[in-house]
Amino acid sequence: MSNFDLVIQLFLQLTVILATCRIVTIIGRRYLGQTDVVCEMIAGVMLGPSLLGLIAPDFQQWLFPKLPIITAVGLKIPNPSMSILYAISQIGLAIYMFLIGLEFNTKLLKHHIKSASLLSAAGIITPFILGAIASFWFYRNGDFFQPKVMPWSAALYLGASMTITAFPMLARILYERGLTQTRFGTLALGAASVDDAVAWCLLAIVLASVKNSLSIAILAIGGGICYVLFAIFLGQPLLKAFTRMTKREGVNRQTLTLMLIILMFCAWFTDVTGIYAIFGAFVLGAVTPRGEFAQQIRQYTEFLTTSFLLPIFFVFSGLNTQIGLVNTPTLWGVTLLIIAIAILGKGVACMLAAKLAGENWRESATIGALMNARGLMELIILNIGLEQGIITPTLFTIMVIMAVITTLMASPLIAFLLHGTSYEKSST
Repeated sequence: MSNFDLVIQLFLQLTVILATCRIVTIIGRRYLGQTDVVCEMIAGVMLGPSLLGLIAPDFQQWLFPKLPIITAVGLKIPNPSMSILYAISQIGLAIYMFLIGLEFNTKLLKHHIKSASLLSAAGIITPFILGAIASFWFYRNGDFFQPKVMPWSAALYLGASMTITAFPMLARILYERGLTQTRFGTLALGAASVDDAVAWCLLAIVLASVKNSLSIAILAIGGGICYVLFAIFLGQPLLKAFTRMTKREGVNRQTLTLMLIILMFCAWFTDVTGIYAIFGAFVLGAVTPRGEFAQQIRQYTEFLTTSFLLPIFFVFSGLNTQIGLVNTPTLWGVTLLIIAIAILGKGVACMLAAKLAGENWRESATIGALMNARGLMELIILNIGLEQGIITPTLFTIMVIMAVITTLMASPLIAFLLHGTSYEKSST
């Protein structure tokens, strides 16, 4: 394909992606009470082989070609149009996680560090143990992991997948309801960020074992620790220069460009080390000075990111989901088992931990519902597992179904739990 052909196809792909996401979002928000993030997840699955591929398989394959291109000499090369979509989606993901970091209330978290630690521990240990135990059965029964994956690597991967929280979606729900600055909202955000950081470290260990290279895990964990320490002790003071620049002349083109350069570098660094761009982007947002600078940065970048760039990631993930692979009673039984493990290991465990931390039952249940949603982050770790040859398309599809269902549960549960409270009134 020539560059011109790629551009033509890209424009049509983006048209279909944005139109589908918008239609599904309007229906989902109006009739199902779902957030934009959940609706875009569903739209992504609809545009993949699970729906569009069944209705119009030739059109779906032509619009979103997964098969490689065969050259005149018989050489198979990856289809570049999907690589372009993937790259665009990663840019949107990095900017979005940076914006989430800007919303993170680090000061409030410091006052409740013990409660957040208890909640985080419950959200890591319980789902990880349940997922690891289940992986041994999956490893021996059925086509769920690639042959090169060792049993303990499978246990680490599935445990990490169960540990993941839909951190961006959690933050989005709290933001939309005006709960970001509340005590239990901060606890949920803090615990979710720690849970996901641990999950990425576990994933680095799995990738190290699959590629038979211990240096991958050392680089990921060591690089991540160094990055966080640098961001807190050196980056945070340096970033205060943006506050002074904003007071003098506001956020102009030069200031915004400089911030984007720093963001792209942080995303690159954490990608290279193996903990992925989202972690670097979120930490950068968390240490960025608040006030007028953060507000203007959000004003300039949020709308385009959430309306244009982020939906591309959800659709890209949906293109890898083939619900038709779950085609036997046994596989559907496995799917139900995964969903049950996810809810018990994450939702129930975090609810009980929040109660032990001093929250009332209503707030504890809300935290459990928030932590139980997998959403965006689950799709990321599943895509990595599929691309790196850890899991098969069958397990990928089962896990995506789990992610969609646990995420779908969150918004109605939270709306029900917060109905008639002062939290609901403050967000309207």
